Amino acid sequence: MTALAYEAHPSAEPLLAAVAGRHTDGVLAVAVAHRVGELAVGDIAVAVAVSAAHRREAMTTCHALIDAVKAEVPIWKRQTYAGGDHEWVGAC
Repeated sequence: MTALAYEAHPSAEPLLAAVAGRHTDGVLAVAVAHRVGELAVGDIAVAVAVSAAHRREAMTTCHALIDAVKAEVPIWKRQTYAGGDHEWVGAC
């Protein structure tokens, strides 16, 4: 892979906020951000931060948030390969 690009549907931002708003008891705060546009291979595309009374709750919530973002938020990744071929990941 030589390049990455992310595109988001206009509904992605409110859906991302909704996903971040769903957390369990014991979780104090949540933040989720997903980049869009051209990225270099290896750049950070998504960041999740969770504050909780206990580490296990924070880590479990981080894992669930990443899974929910990938499943529910309409953000698509275009992977470009050497030679110019590309494929879309997460696109319907």
